[in-house]
Amino acid sequence: MTTIHIAASREYDVVIEPGLLTRLGTMAAELGLGRRAAVISDDAVFALYGAAAEKALTDAGFQVDHFLFPHGEQQKNLSTYGQVLNFLCDRRFTRSDFLVALGGGVVGDLAGFAAATYQRGVPYIQVPTTLLSMVDSSVGGKTAVDLEHGKNQAGCFYQPSLVLCDPSLLNTLPEREYRAGCAEIIKYAMLYSEDFLRELEETPVLEQFERVISVCVGMKRDVVRGDEFDKGQRALLNLGHTVGHAVESCSGFTLLHGEGVAIGMAIITRAAVEKGLCTPETLPRLLAALERYGLPTETDYPLTDILAAAEADKKRTDDVTKFIVPERVGHCRVEPVPADEVAGWLKAGGLR
Repeated sequence: MTTIHIAASREYDVVIEPGLLTRLGTMAAELGLGRRAAVISDDAVFALYGAAAEKALTDAGFQVDHFLFPHGEQQKNLSTYGQVLNFLCDRRFTRSDFLVALGGGVVGDLAGFAAATYQRGVPYIQVPTTLLSMVDSSVGGKTAVDLEHGKNQAGCFYQPSLVLCDPSLLNTLPEREYRAGCAEIIKYAMLYSEDFLRELEETPVLEQFERVISVCVGMKRDVVRGDEFDKGQRALLNLGHTVGHAVESCSGFTLLHGEGVAIGMAIITRAAVEKGLCTPETLPRLLAALERYGLPTETDYPLTDILAAAEADKKRTDDVTKFIVPERVGHCRVEPVPADEVAGWLKAGGLR
C-alpha cells in the first residue's frame, strides 16, 4: 500500500492499493465522519461498483443513500448539480454527514462541488474509478460544473477528506478511457521528468498502475503544497488544456478529456518548436509517446471554432492567454500570449 499525504487547507491522504474499495467503510470510520453517507455516482460506474461500495459502508455501520445520474461530460451541469443538492435536502443530510464520489472525473468534480456548497460544506471522500481521475482530477481539490459558455466555469477549491485509489477497479475500464488517462500521465512526464517519460516508453502503463499512479500523485502533491489555489506554478498542470478544452467543446464533448489534452499538447509543442522556444527533438518524442498509447495528435476543427471556444477558458486574464509551453522534456513554462497573437500560435501549431 502506498500512502501520499497532501498538505493543503484540509490535509488528507491519497491511499493507493488494489482491493481498497472493500475497506472504504473502515477507512471512513477512522476519519471520525458522521454515520450517514451519500454515494454520488453515474449509472455506468454504480452498476459495476455501487453494491460493493455500499456494502463496505454499511458493514462499517454507516447508513447509506445513493444518487445516480447518466454518465457523460454532458451531465456535469447546473441541472444535475441542483438535483444532487435537492436529493441531500430531501433526505435531510446535515453537515455531520458525508458524501462519497464514486466514479471518474465528471463524478468527482460534480460531487465535490456539491459537497463544497451543500450547507456551506460537508466532508467528502473521492473514490476514483478511471485512470485519469486516479492520477489527476481526484487530487488537489478542484471542483466544478460546466456552463453553456465553457468547461468548469462554476466551481471552487474544496479538498476531500480522503482519496482511495484502487487499481483493481481499472480492470473494467474501457480501452478508450485507459488511453485518455495515459494522456494525463504523459503530461506529468513532459512537465517534470524525462526519466518518467522513459519509463512510460519502456513499460506500458497497464503493467505498472500502482507505480504510475503514485508518481503522478506525488508530483501533484508537490504542486498543491506550493500553490493550492492556482495562483502560480499550479498553472503548469494545464499543459495541453487550453486547446484541449476548446477541442472537447467543439466536439460536443464526444471527445474524451484526455484525448483533448493529447491534441492540445501536440499543438502547443509544435507551436513552441516553430517559435524557437522548445528544443526540436522534444516534439517527435512527445508525438511518439502519444501515438504509442493510441492518442490523437491533430484535430480537423477549424481555427476559428477553436478560437471561439478558447475565449471562455479560465486561463485567460486581461486579454492574455497563458499557454503552458514545453522547453524540453521535463521542463515547461507559463507563456502569456496577448489575445491578438493567439491565432498565430495556433496556426504555428498546425490549425487552419
